[in-house]
Amino acid sequence: MGRSRGGFSTKIHFLCDGFGHPLTAVLSPGQAHESKSLKAVWDQTNMCGNSDGEPIVPARLAGDKGYRYDWIDHWLLEKDIQPVIASKRNEDRTQRPVEFDKTVYRRRAIVEQMIGWLKECRRVATRYEKLARNYLSMVKLSMIGRYLRLAAPGQSTI
Repeated sequence: MGRSRGGFSTKIHFLCDGFGHPLTAVLSPGQAHESKSLKAVWDQTNMCGNSDGEPIVPARLAGDKGYRYDWIDHWLLEKDIQPVIASKRNEDRTQRPVEFDKTVYRRRAIVEQMIGWLKECRRVATRYEKLARNYLSMVKLSMIGRYLRLAAPGQSTI
């Protein structure tokens, strides 16, 4: 079909909490590597503060092997966040600054379930919008709809 205004493809990068509630979403071109968008996703997230006004920092951050780089491990450790990212097959696992926690990594299925939920949102899954900003708006509108269903479980939402 050729290249359209939307490009060949688009990747959606999510950050969610431990219950699978999406906190933010960022788009990147399909040809860009996942690790390039980590800081953009983190900067887009507005961590709610505690009573002292300081932001709440997560204890762990899980990601797939596409996020497995030394600079990501060090960047997360500087923020006092334990990286839970599986090592690549050809990598020496003893050289990492943190030990991989397989039981915590299994909870990453929560993220996969959230992405599965997003694929049920027809307008997002079929991508009717050609422009990335319009597509991201539909993704965020879907996130708002999810929060509305959580707030009022018996009510109908648009």
